[in-house]
Amino acid sequence: MLRKSNVNSESIQDAVNWDDLRIFLTVARRNNLDAAAAYLRLDPTTLGRRIRRLESAIGAILFERSRKGHVLTTTGDWLLNQVEGIEQVVSGVGEAISGEVQRITGTVRLSVTEAFGNVVIAPALVNLLAAFPALKVELVATSGFLSVNKREADIAVMLSRPTTGRLKVSKLTDYSLKLYATKEYLKHHAAVNNISDLRQQTLIGYVDDLIYSPRLRYYDEVDAGLAPGLTSSSLLAQKQLACSGCGIAMLPCFVADQEPDLQLVLANEVTVTRSFWLAVHEDIADHARIRAVIDFLTELVASRDLR
Repeated sequence: MLRKSNVNSESIQDAVNWDDLRIFLTVARRNNLDAAAAYLRLDPTTLGRRIRRLESAIGAILFERSRKGHVLTTTGDWLLNQVEGIEQVVSGVGEAISGEVQRITGTVRLSVTEAFGNVVIAPALVNLLAAFPALKVELVATSGFLSVNKREADIAVMLSRPTTGRLKVSKLTDYSLKLYATKEYLKHHAAVNNISDLRQQTLIGYVDDLIYSPRLRYYDEVDAGLAPGLTSSSLLAQKQLACSGCGIAMLPCFVADQEPDLQLVLANEVTVTRSFWLAVHEDIADHARIRAVIDFLTELVASRDLR
């Protein structure tokens, strides 16, 4: 930890400038020098030199260099908190001077599930960006989550409530999953009149050893020991498999209900309920750009029935 006892604050003030701190902030948030350089449109060698200059001025190592990228040291994590505080003040001053909410600026990296990001958030982002044209959003919609604790993302919408880390966590919404198949599939296979009949069907689901959250294991809740025979790591691929008549898939209703070729199977017998949890690091939770995105997400799910 960086302490006043071993730091000459006047020498730091003379040696450190905001540009170096901005570079540090970008590298810390992306954990990768090349990614930060691409974002800032600077040469990676230049960024590396600026980071070393900052470390020299402070008198401490800020990043551990590894195969996974640039990982913050304890001092680096401390400095990140300080710089984010400066960023918040600068942003607040800009808003106060302009007197306009539209002056919210900066980048927010949002980590969400593949389906929620593609089906719900992406089509609605135009409204957020219209309200805040100076805001930049990085929507990371993948099978898996970036870590808010490790500053890989600013905000994460997760499948279970995080229990560790300095996070502010709230439930975003509940959503439902049901069984879906095409009329053609059901026509050419054995009738499905009850849950036990599912054992005679081709069920579509996740590749078990690639599941990134235990909350994605649905079938065992429907009937003990029930498992998919056709699998994919991608939920959107599972939807396509169902749409093409390959089998019966357990899909979020907000995904499947958009597909006219899919119809419910055992609609009254099988419903699985899950929740989306919103997590943000407590150090940046009150930043204007973060609040703008959280408000957008909250209003978005309130305007749609995901259940």
